[in-house]
Amino acid sequence: MPGTDRVEIRTLKVGRFCVVEDEAYKILAISTSKPGKHGSAKARLDLVSLFSSKKINYSATVTDKIHVPMIEKGTAVVTHIEGDEVHAMNMRDHSMMILPMEPELNIEAGKEIMWMEALDRFKIIRDH
Repeated sequence: MPGTDRVEIRTLKVGRFCVVEDEAYKILAISTSKPGKHGSAKARLDLVSLFSSKKINYSATVTDKIHVPMIEKGTAVVTHIEGDEVHAMNMRDHSMMILPMEPELNIEAGKEIMWMEALDRFKIIRDH
């Protein structure tokens, strides 16, 4: 899967990210069981989606591999707002970006925002 890396589940930590069914999730909790008579140790991950805030549980053996998204973060200056789209200029390379509006944030033209990208999807994570 492009934009991801593969790691064993045993190496994941709370607060990190993983990909399940082509969706990026943040790890809220990890619980593991000991290896038993009929199999290897299992891990149970409590996850929340980065983009839709949907919560799920994921279970697998600790030696299974899982995709981890390459997350990029940066800052941008809002140029204008059109409906549900925020048009902003990336501060790193001065390219124009179109980001989805986050209703809970106070986003205004001329203000600086922080954005995040994972799996070719963007999200505004903070207004300054």
